[in-house]
Amino acid sequence: MAQRVPFLVAELGSDVDPFVLHLFAAMAEKERSLNSQRTKAALAVRKAQGAKLGNKTNLAEASAIGAQAARTAADRFASNVFPIVREIQAGGATTLTAIADKLNARGIRTARGGEWHASTVRNLLARL
Repeated sequence: MAQRVPFLVAELGSDVDPFVLHLFAAMAEKERSLNSQRTKAALAVRKAQGAKLGNKTNLAEASAIGAQAARTAADRFASNVFPIVREIQAGGATTLTAIADKLNARGIRTARGGEWHASTVRNLLARL
């Protein structure tokens, strides 16, 4: 609104007066402010009562589970792409850059959907 970009609020329709939009925006801003104040006050009371805030009890466990899931997914991806890399190597591509170029030429994407580089090929080969 400040930039004078026209926009449409679906709940209000297309013929809503700009004054009404300003009112709704002001009320939403006020509600966010009140909600923040209530949350901060409640947390301050709990902290004053001696409660430990946050969930630090299973942080290491959750991190380990996440890391294991990432390793499993990476290993699965590597095992699917590895035969293609071996085929490319058998075709004469011996450098990491040449292998990356051949993978890109075939339209094969990395695990994250990007293009291959020498370093991503090196990381793939180190997995196996």
